[in-house]
Amino acid sequence: MPNRPIKVLPLQHPVDKPTPPSSSSSTFAFRAAAEFWERTKRRTWIDWIELAFPCCRWISTYKGREYFQIDLMAGITVGVMLVPQAMSYAKLAGLPPIYGLYSGFVPIFVYVIFGSSRQLAIGPVALVSLLVSNVLGKIVDSSDALYTELAILLTLMVGVLECILGILRLGWLIRFISHSVISGFTTASAIVIGLSQAKYYLGYDIVRSSKIIPLMKSIIAGADKFSWPPFVMGSVVLAILLVMKHLGKTRKSLRILRAAGPLTGVIIGTLFVKIFHPSSISVVGEIPQGLPKFSIPKDLSYVVSLIPTAFLITGVAILESVGIAKALAAKNGYYLDSNQELVGLGLANICGSFFSAYPTTGSFSRSAVNHESGAKSGIAGIVTGIIMGCALLFLTPLFTDIPQCGLAAIVISAVIGLVDYDEAMFLWRVDKKDFRLWIITFSSTLFLGIEIGVLIGVGVSLAFVIHESANPHIAVLGRLPGTTVYRNVQQYPEAYTYHGIVIVRIDSPIYFANISYIKDRLREYETAVDKSVRRGPEVERIHFVIIEMARKFYPT
Repeated sequence: MPNRPIKVLPLQHPVDKPTPPSSSSSTFAFRAAAEFWERTKRRTWIDWIELAFPCCRWISTYKGREYFQIDLMAGITVGVMLVPQAMSYAKLAGLPPIYGLYSGFVPIFVYVIFGSSRQLAIGPVALVSLLVSNVLGKIVDSSDALYTELAILLTLMVGVLECILGILRLGWLIRFISHSVISGFTTASAIVIGLSQAKYYLGYDIVRSSKIIPLMKSIIAGADKFSWPPFVMGSVVLAILLVMKHLGKTRKSLRILRAAGPLTGVIIGTLFVKIFHPSSISVVGEIPQGLPKFSIPKDLSYVVSLIPTAFLITGVAILESVGIAKALAAKNGYYLDSNQELVGLGLANICGSFFSAYPTTGSFSRSAVNHESGAKSGIAGIVTGIIMGCALLFLTPLFTDIPQCGLAAIVISAVIGLVDYDEAMFLWRVDKKDFRLWIITFSSTLFLGIEIGVLIGVGVSLAFVIHESANPHIAVLGRLPGTTVYRNVQQYPEAYTYHGIVIVRIDSPIYFANISYIKDRLREYETAVDKSVRRGPEVERIHFVIIEMARKFYPT
């Protein structure tokens, strides 16, 4: 059959009249610029203040008598939880515990001013700490002073990237990373984080790595050096943490136990060390007392080598923070601007880098506790920051005898919740393609390392997006009996099709990447009948191919 032009005919049902396209791309750009200028002119000085300082939105509606006591209790609860967690995550990042306390101090106050979430609790988190340790450990030894300087420099770079993304309103780029990629990545990372803490449980050093095979080999090779006192103490502290977390989640009247778990574990471990002085259990040691001093990162020679890691940490931080911030905003009935959130996180990291903080972001666990405690505004964050300041000023001498295995137990109890096997089982039942993506990301992260795992996961995710875009779904339509409505015959088997005519709908915009695929499919309909969708007597030949190109969307 010769290749003749495909005829395009309108369907006989009402549709919206399409808007005629603009005459040129310059006209479209002019209109967009004009609309932006009109929106700008309509802004009042109050709008500009709220745009620059989002905290003004909740300050203007704050009900002191009703909210302050709730915010005070929520801030104290999160602060009690953050102090031991901050020291634990700093150790995971390869830094002295004091830098975890620094990271939980200044960034909190900056975020309260420039962040748009009222319940998000920012500070050190396990996943970002592992990324810092994994990258900087390849450049310099953690005992070197340069290691700390690079961690602080990395904080500045992450903050600048977050601000750039927020100002340019590029937060939408993160949407291209599938949720299954994030789930597989965090699950594998949780396993690696847990194994990396084994040295504090077993009593001997293991290799620093983000791959499971070197970690397992190192653990097995040093088995003859096993020491039971740190193992027993770490296991007891971990059991206490898990029991208190479970009780706090399942019983509303005991929810304070979830936040008090880390502090309880640290107190029990410290008392045991002070009373019995076991030589086989390593302790934190002396921690400097006082607030962090202002300083500007000076060694910029490593900026280029840290750029990939800065992008990686920025992506993880955005996904972890913005996701939970949006969920909390929806639950508490206010609007959250994702791009403003990026600016708030960026400024928190930039200012934090001037006060010896390593990269921070929103925490799932602490934000959940903050929300469950009833936090209404950023006042809760200010209270948490004050508690961190008091800990730095007055409590650091008490932290000297905290056992390392106790801090390791806090990390392990936190990352257990990141193991998202339920998501994998759900994807297996619902969407095999996303399940394969979960498995690819999980396996590559676990066996090839975090950076390669993320690159592979994101690459495959984007490949799926491109494939779906370049190979759009094309539905064959039929008329529902007794109506003028046309629907997909795969979804509506009773829909009637005409002899010699096939009506198709392309469920995607038509552009250069998919035009070849669409043309091939249309030629198939033109030259032969698709037996999978044919209804009624056999049709030997298609005389007309009708393409529905209505602007209005019709469900399948």
